[in-house]
Amino acid sequence: MGRRRKGRNISGWIVIDKPAGISSNAVVNKLRWAMDAQKAGHAGTLDPEATGVLAVALGEATKTVPYVTDALKAYRFTVRFGQATNTDDTEGEVIATSDIRPTDEEIVAALPQFTGDIMQVPPKFSAVKIDGERAYKLARDDEDFEIAARPLWVEELVMVERPDADHVVLDMTCGKGGYVRSIARDLGVVLGCLGHVQELRRIWSGPFDAEDGISMELVEKLAKTGELDAYLRPLEMGLEDLPELRCTAESAARLRNGNPGMVLTSDVEYGDEAWASLDGKAVAVGLYKAGELHPSRVFNL
Repeated sequence: MGRRRKGRNISGWIVIDKPAGISSNAVVNKLRWAMDAQKAGHAGTLDPEATGVLAVALGEATKTVPYVTDALKAYRFTVRFGQATNTDDTEGEVIATSDIRPTDEEIVAALPQFTGDIMQVPPKFSAVKIDGERAYKLARDDEDFEIAARPLWVEELVMVERPDADHVVLDMTCGKGGYVRSIARDLGVVLGCLGHVQELRRIWSGPFDAEDGISMELVEKLAKTGELDAYLRPLEMGLEDLPELRCTAESAARLRNGNPGMVLTSDVEYGDEAWASLDGKAVAVGLYKAGELHPSRVFNL
């Protein structure tokens, strides 16, 4: 018989407006403690010095994390020209400098190189695994290694502001697995001036917006009171990018037991991934085949 999890059986999403100076995992652990939740996880890591949307899933909502992780995300960040660092942000050591500073026109002209389907090399100080080891651990040990380029979809990269010759503020919308630090580094190389990220904020992530996020100060203030439940968002928000198929109570019972169940559909095609609902509540995620949903994940709500 398995061990029973401690804490409340609570499910849904909490959107945190993460402050600088704390890791994403530390935010999750603090929120789980504050809400006395059995289970929690986040949908996309932010660097410790980055701020903005950190969507935290509780309970059964953790089963929808992959769909939020795969969704588009938007960032606003400041690039510092004239310096390259070993971490590609302000946390690292300056390893090279340049007196060259690009014009606004040169910056705007370079940005299209970083949009669409691109190949991106993650920073050496990142969680990418190299032969089973995290890249940042190898980098801290001064190991000599290379990271292979990875595909990334960048939907938009635009200049927002040019505060002075040393800095530019950019907005980027991209898919899963993008490193803003790599964009800053590579932009500096293309412009011949070097560069790194000075400030980074995630504006939105999938269906979640930073403006709707709560602060860690509020989490601390309301910890263990139950009042944080008022900020709980439905599990179903994590499924917004999938088509919804309605089902009957009989079909819901079959689906929750891991069996195919009949669903009502209109424009979903054979083999499409979708989710089944009963009275607006998620029942299961799976593949649609000939009038039935074949579940891959079921929700015990």
